[in-house]
Amino acid sequence: MKNYKLLIVSAFLISIASFGQDGPLRERFKEKKEQIKALKVAFITTELNLTPDEAAKFWPLFNSFEDKQQEIKKQKLKAYLERTDSNAIDRLSEKEAASLLTQMESTEDELYQLKKKFVANLKGVLPSTKILKLKKAEEQFSKKLLQQYRDKKIGG
Repeated sequence: MKNYKLLIVSAFLISIASFGQDGPLRERFKEKKEQIKALKVAFITTELNLTPDEAAKFWPLFNSFEDKQQEIKKQKLKAYLERTDSNAIDRLSEKEAASLLTQMESTEDELYQLKKKFVANLKGVLPSTKILKLKKAEEQFSKKLLQQYRDKKIGG
């Protein structure tokens, strides 16, 4: 779970950093992001062994969930990150820091509620065993992706 959160935060930070960069870098990042998404779709499809009917109902729900999750993170976490670099944290008053913590908790709660709604919607589409397999598949995919990143970073 920690690896999954680390991967999400890392991906988010990379995406924020790419906004200010030149076009080619942003384009390469976009291509990599699409490649990762395609690999994730293939991995989840294989792990869940979805029937055609299940897949037709599952993927729109999954994609909508992922898009909403990214929107929340992009919209809210970007502001937090700008205010929480190591120097900025030291300059925050206690009141500002408490306010920032409250905002962060609110965002985490919003993400949690989104996940609960997603799982509730999935219950009408997939058996509970496949919903559990989805959770496991997402964690496995994140671990593999993180390991490949580490291997590439160390080896290259």
